Amino acid sequence: MKTVKNESSKGSPRPAHVLQKSRLWLMYPPRLITTPVVWQLGQKHKVITNVRQASVTDEIGIVCLELEGRRADIKAAIRWMTNLGISVEPVEINIIES
Repeated sequence: MKTVKNESSKGSPRPAHVLQKSRLWLMYPPRLITTPVVWQLGQKHKVITNVRQASVTDEIGIVCLELEGRRADIKAAIRWMTNLGISVEPVEINIIES
């Protein structure tokens, strides 16, 4: 039986296998509106995609996309989309206190 040594301790970085979630706003340029970018993203990178909201016209595509995966995979996916010409911004959640 193979054992795995646990090297985590207080203050150490998260293990590479821990999955994270990121919600992002994507703004597609007109030339990419008919391209299946979200599908391609899931094929090229080890991330789980979840479209949370979308609005597409002939001029622009705006998508709220949730990505789940290892941090390095999410970063690579964001870099890939940016290199395609897609504007990628994090979703900010505003909490209004009364």
